[in-house]
Order: sequence, then structure tokens, then C-alpha cells
Amino acid sequence: MTMTWTGSRKSFDVPCTVEIEQTSETLHAHVILDGDIDIKPGDEVRVHDAPTGVEFGQRLVVRRTATIVRGGPLDRLRARIEGYLELTELYEVSFSDGRAT
Repeated sequence: MTMTWTGSRKSFDVPCTVEIEQTSETLHAHVILDGDIDIKPGDEVRVHDAPTGVEFGQRLVVRRTATIVRGGPLDRLRARIEGYLELTELYEVSFSDGRAT
């Protein structure tokens, strides 16, 4: 694990596993970081040289390196406010049957 400082934000590299699957049962992409790393609101995770997709019916698992950039207090506050505002947008969804009355 390599640690560097970018301005006022701390960053470090960590190995990770990238899994992408596109089948009739599932469509997903996951990044699993090695070690017990706690990702918090405002943090950034950048996976280096990550694959972007697979053909239908395929599953791909590769090892890569990820850079984690820790968010500062303002980044954490911004992420929490944005998350709250995104959640309140869900309240505006109508659960009607879709028929005009």
C-alpha cells in the first residue's frame, strides 16, 4: 500500500478484484478491495486499467490496483447533503396504477 498526499487529501493504492458478469440471470460489476478498508461518504475509489464490459453470457474476474482518495470534511458534508437530496427525489414518485381518471 502506497500513501501520498494530494493537496489536503490523503490517497493510497490498494490491490483489488474486479468482477463483471453479463448473463441472462445477472448483470453486475463489483470491485472488492483487499484488506479491511472503510470507505466513507466523500471518498473516491479509482480502479486503474479496469475492464468496462464483457460479452453477453460471459463473466470476467481480474486483479487490478485501486487508488483511494480520502475526502475531507467538506467532501463528506457535500456527499451527505447530495445523498439526502437524491433520497427526497424518491418521495416524489407516484405509485398509481398509471390509468388516468
